[in-house]
Amino acid sequence: MNTLRDDMQFVIGEAVKKTNPKRAVQVALEKLNLKPAGRLRVISVGKAGWTMAQAAQEVLGGAVERGLVITKYKHSQGALPGFDILEAGHPLTDENSVLAADAAIQMVRGLTAEDTVLFLLSGGGSALFEKPLIPLPEYIALTNALLKSGADITDFNVIRKRLSAVKGGRFAQLCAPAKVIGLILSDVIGDALETIASGPISPDPVQAEEAERTLLRVMPDAPDTVRALMREETPKTLANAEAVIIGNVGLLVDAAAEALRKRGYETVILTDRLACEAAEAGRFLASIAQFYEKGNRSIAFLAGGETVVHVTGSGLGGRNQELALAAAPVLSGLPNAAVFSFGSDGTDGPTDAAGGFADGSTVQALKAAGMDINQALADHDSYHALQKSGGLIITGPTGTNVNDVAAVLVRRA
Repeated sequence: MNTLRDDMQFVIGEAVKKTNPKRAVQVALEKLNLKPAGRLRVISVGKAGWTMAQAAQEVLGGAVERGLVITKYKHSQGALPGFDILEAGHPLTDENSVLAADAAIQMVRGLTAEDTVLFLLSGGGSALFEKPLIPLPEYIALTNALLKSGADITDFNVIRKRLSAVKGGRFAQLCAPAKVIGLILSDVIGDALETIASGPISPDPVQAEEAERTLLRVMPDAPDTVRALMREETPKTLANAEAVIIGNVGLLVDAAAEALRKRGYETVILTDRLACEAAEAGRFLASIAQFYEKGNRSIAFLAGGETVVHVTGSGLGGRNQELALAAAPVLSGLPNAAVFSFGSDGTDGPTDAAGGFADGSTVQALKAAGMDINQALADHDSYHALQKSGGLIITGPTGTNVNDVAAVLVRRA
C-alpha cells in the first residue's frame, strides 16, 4: 500500500513533468512562427535557461545566428549547438553574473531594426544576469541584507531595478533598434512581467519617488549612493519589446491537483497566491490536517505561491523546509496526515534540498535524534532538523521554475 511519502513523491514528479518549460517554449514558438528579416539571436536567462534554450534550438535550428544561455551553477545539461553556456551565482549575484550580462550586452550590440532578439526568461534571472551600477561587493552586501530583511519579491525587485544597467527594461533599450520578443516562465505571484527577474525587457511602472520610499521602508540606513540611484528613472515604454507568459504557478498547482486525484484524494486548491511567513503557512496547513484527520476520507489541500522567512538565527534552510518543519508540532501524533512543500526548480534557499516533508512522527524522530524542534525553528535551522527526521525533499535541478506548492495530505486506506 502507498504511504504518504509515496504520494508526495508521485505528486512532485507529476507536477514537475507537467510544467516542464521545454514543451511550453515549443508551443509558443510554433504559434509565433518567427521569420525575422535579419539576424536572430537567442538569449536564455534563468534556472530553466538551458531547457528553454534547448527547446528554441530544436524548433528554430539554423535560423539562430547566435545563442547564449545564462543559468545557475550545475543547471546546464551539456552543450547546445550554436549556444554559449555560462553559469553564475544564485540567490546572490557573483562575478560570473556580471560576466554573463556583459556577454549578453555584447551579443546585442550593433543590431539593426531588421534583427530580432528572442529573450527566454525564467526565475533566478535577477541574480544570474546582472550589471550593477555600484561596485559588486557593495551590491552583494546590499542584496544579502535585503534577503535577510524578509522583503517580499516585489519590494526586492523595485530596488534591484534601480541598481542595475540591465533590469527594469534597460536591457531592451540596449537591444534597440532590434525587436525583442520575450517568452517568460513566471515564478512571481500574479505574473507581473515587470517583476519577473526584475523585468529586463519590460517597462517599469514604478516611479522614482516610490522606489526611494520602498528602499527606505525596508532598509532605512541605505547608503546615499543607493538612494541616489532610486531617483534615476527607468523606461516607462518600450516600443521595441513585447513579452508573453508561457508558464506559472497556477499550472504547477493544477498539475499537483490532478496527480492527487489519481491517488484517490478529494483535492481542494486553496490558492495559487500564498504569500506570508513560511512558519505561519506551515502551522495553518497543519491545522487543516488536524481538523480533517477525524474524518473517514482521503482529502488533500494545495497552496501555491511563495512564502518568506525573516532570518534571525544561524541555521540553514529555505522557505519550503521551514514551512514543513513548522507544521510538525501541529501534526504530532496524527497517524494519517502530512504536510510537504517544495520549490519547482529543485532548490530551496542555499541548500541542496527542494523542500521538506513532515508528518505525525517528525517531532518524535527529532527527539530521538537529540534535536529540539523549537530551537531549530528559532534558529531557522530547518535543513538540519529535516535531515535528522528524514524529511528533506531532494530532487536535484528540475529544469523548470514556476514557484512553490505546499500540500496537506490526510489519507485513509
